[in-house]
Amino acid sequence: MLGPEEAERRLKHRFAFFNLWRPIVGPVLSVPLTICDARTMTPADWVVADLVYTDRVGEIYNVAHSPGQRWCYFPRMTTDEVLLFKCFDSATHDRARFTAYTAFDDPATWPGAPPRESIETRVVAFFPPET
Repeated sequence: MLGPEEAERRLKHRFAFFNLWRPIVGPVLSVPLTICDARTMTPADWVVADLVYTDRVGEIYNVAHSPGQRWCYFPRMTTDEVLLFKCFDSATHDRARFTAYTAFDDPATWPGAPPRESIETRVVAFFPPET
């Protein structure tokens, strides 16, 4: 864990959050993961929402639907497959800063299909100062 001073120092430079997502039991037959192509998102698609905790208030983004968005999903993922994607990047130039992702009720799922069992892990990467 980073102490407050080390965290403050590192947050002055580029950092990014990455998610690793995989099924625990597969194949995934219901409620698959879907990710939006960041190139099809506009700033208006991101809606600020507060996360209210007992000791602080945080902030996240929700996503508003737009006809220009291009979503891809990963049906029937097995336990040998993983998705690694960037959720947030503090860099503001020439990069996808956010990734919209969710799971959804696939209308092709048959009644009685087993529920999805999956795990998601998030890591933060700190980059050295740019020279």
